[in-house]
Amino acid sequence: MATEIDLHLGRRLRRRRRLLGLTQQQLAVQVGIRFQQIQKYECGANRISAARLWQLAEALETPVSYFYDGLSEALERKDAGGPVKGNGEMFSRKETIDLIQAYYQLGERPRRRLLDLAKSLHGSPEPA
Repeated sequence: MATEIDLHLGRRLRRRRRLLGLTQQQLAVQVGIRFQQIQKYECGANRISAARLWQLAEALETPVSYFYDGLSEALERKDAGGPVKGNGEMFSRKETIDLIQAYYQLGERPRRRLLDLAKSLHGSPEPA
């Protein structure tokens, strides 16, 4: 049975893998395991050992701490009876990942202009 920690680590693994545009197969090859194992990690069916988490962090070019970001808040929401997933789910959508990848392919000036446009469309005031 998956614990909330296993589920959280799996969601973070999937999010980072997708953000980098990697398939489960590509990540599995980098780490030296089968893609089915990546599937099991991502859905929380199998626990990720400390050594494997290190390998995954290296392959995904991120610190190990990335996988634990937001875990305390998720556990607190669960204990309080609130929703566990929170707003983080929007970052695992393909549309969001495509948008982020396209955004970072732009130069610095077009990125700023696009961000200004998005803020103006939303109607949110710019911080001083």
